[in-house]
This record gives sequence, C-alpha cells and structure tokens, in this order.
Amino acid sequence: MAAAALVVVLVGVGPGCSRPGTDNDSAGGGSVPAAVGDTVGTGATPDVPGGPGGGSGGPPVTTPSAPVRPAVTPRGSTTEHTIPALDGRDRTYHLYVPASLPADRPVPLLVALHGGTGWGTQFEANSGFDGLAEANGFLVAYPDGISIPLLPNGRVWNGGTCCGPAAADKQNVDDVAFIAAVIDQVEAGQSVDRTRVFAAGHSNGAIMSFRLACELADRIVAIGVQAGTLGIDDCHPAAPVAVLEIHGTADANIPITGGSGDRGLTSTDFRPPLDTLETFVAADGCPTESTESVDSVDADVVVDTWAPCDAATAVQWVKVTGANHAWMGHQSASALSGRLVGTPYPGLDSSLTIWTFLAAHPRPVGSGR
Repeated sequence: MAAAALVVVLVGVGPGCSRPGTDNDSAGGGSVPAAVGDTVGTGATPDVPGGPGGGSGGPPVTTPSAPVRPAVTPRGSTTEHTIPALDGRDRTYHLYVPASLPADRPVPLLVALHGGTGWGTQFEANSGFDGLAEANGFLVAYPDGISIPLLPNGRVWNGGTCCGPAAADKQNVDDVAFIAAVIDQVEAGQSVDRTRVFAAGHSNGAIMSFRLACELADRIVAIGVQAGTLGIDDCHPAAPVAVLEIHGTADANIPITGGSGDRGLTSTDFRPPLDTLETFVAADGCPTESTESVDSVDADVVVDTWAPCDAATAVQWVKVTGANHAWMGHQSASALSGRLVGTPYPGLDSSLTIWTFLAAHPRPVGSGR
C-alpha cells in the first residue's frame, strides 16, 4: 500500500518527543481568547449540583467561566492500560493521574485524541494537557488509534471518511466503542464526575471527537478540538454537546473552507468546518445566527459564538488568521513535524483555550446521564 493511501493528515509527530513530566514538557504559550468560556447557557446553572435542569424553557443565564489555572510541572504518573480483544484487537491507552488530584470529590475526565500518524504519548507530550490537569485537578486519558503498517508508531482513528486504514469500511474499526470502553475502565478505577467527561483532539483526533459528539453524547458532554470537521453524514446526538473548534486560516492540511488540502497526503474532500458547526448548532438548539468578536489582545483571533443553546451548551468557532495545522502555542514535537505542518502559531494556546471552554460547560444535573 502506498504511503499516500495510509495517512491523510500529518501532524506534530515523529522522533524527538519529550516525555511528560520532564523539564522539557511543553507548558504552552500564547493566550486564550476572551470570548471563550464566557458564553450564555439556558435555564440552568451547571456548576451547582442539584440545580435546575437545562433546556430551552428556562430563562437565559450566564455560564460562569471556571477558574482555570495555567499549566504547572506535572508531578503525577502516567500508566499504560489495555482493553483486550476489542474488534479482535488489543487496544491501549495511557492515563495521567495528577499528584494533586483531590480525594474528596469526583473529578473531570478528558479523553485526548492524537492526530493522524500520532500516538497517545506523543500527544501527551505535545499538548501539555498533563500540566493543565495537575493545576486544575482532572484526569487525562490518551488512547492510541490503530497502527499504520509502514509507520510502526503512527496511529489513526476511524472518524468516518478519515483516516487511513482505520477509515470506515476498511478494517471494521469501532473507535466509538473503544472510547466508551476507555471511559468505562477509567470510571471503574477512579472517581469520575460524569457531568464533566470531555473529549479533545487534533486533526484526525478532532474528526474523531466530532464523531464521539454525534454517537457518544450520553457520555461525552463537551468537546474542544483544533483543525477538525465531521467525517460522517449521520449525526443525531442523544443529548446536547458543547462544541469548540479552533482553526487556522492558513491550514493546508484540512482547509478552513473544506476540500482537499495542498499539504495533505490524500484526496479526501473534507467538509467545511462551518458546516460541521452548523450541524451542532441545530442539534443543540442554538440561535441560527452567531455573534462575532475580535479578540482585544490578538486581532488575528476571531470568535464566532452560537448561544444560548439547550442544556447550557454553546458552539464556538475560533478562527486564527495566518495559523497553520500545527497545534497552536506548543512547540513542534520534532523537526520533521515542523517541516510537514509548519511552525505552530505562538499567539494562542490551543490546550489552555480548549480546557477553558470545557471547564465552563459541564452537563447540568438532571439533563443527561
């Protein structure tokens, strides 16, 4: 099989990734757009356990921005776990448990999905989510996609039309069932707050996150992604899911206008991200028209917000002028990734921006699982 048929989008991968918890771990750089996390919910105050349920029948209320702390040096531990014989394969994931994890209450769980040709611990190192987890008291699971024959470490997800050997109808890969099994296993060993089970992803991992929002909405309450779009045609979430998508206008792997990117390794015709967001605008019962804001700190950053939506959700689109496909605000995982996707945009921290959004959008008690 030709290499061009194996992968669709190359992201920050390759040799030279630092291990999380070392002095080389990426703490991130850049800022968070002011509009992110400061959205309007409907009929519920999600941070109050036992509060009123969400839905379009209640009065609009401002969703309070969670007190997000910047990343610190990770002091916890990462352990590898196996889920045997899923689709005839043994599947693996890594779980980061902060040393500072509170013991007196359930904590959020973030499922962080690597990009195409990446792998779990690569994204762990590149994203810096461990440092945010240490500072903010949440668990992070880093699942591994299925392997690519010609790239032993490279992994891909079945997000539908993408990617590579994991794509739909190629090897019967059920990554939705895999992620559900990961959540089950983590919940069996840790005290997880089921109103705060989130997904994040980059590129192919972002595409997979959108699929989870469609097909695992009873478990995943909000997603935050960079450089993604829907890879499936049928999307009917069982519950409203808050959605944040970050996209660079100069992304040549998954273009912000859709289509096949000049730097992609496939002819996949990607759905425009705006079409994807409008799918969730409809599913979440949001206003059909967005409000637009230009960030006061960085004029490159424009945020479109659809709110208020059902169950205190929101849909937000962060568009970054001049940014490419690389994970923003974090150094490239290797010199090779820099050549493939460009130098990461320095003015916005994708990891911190995503966590800020997710932390502000738990599922209101009584409105879901």
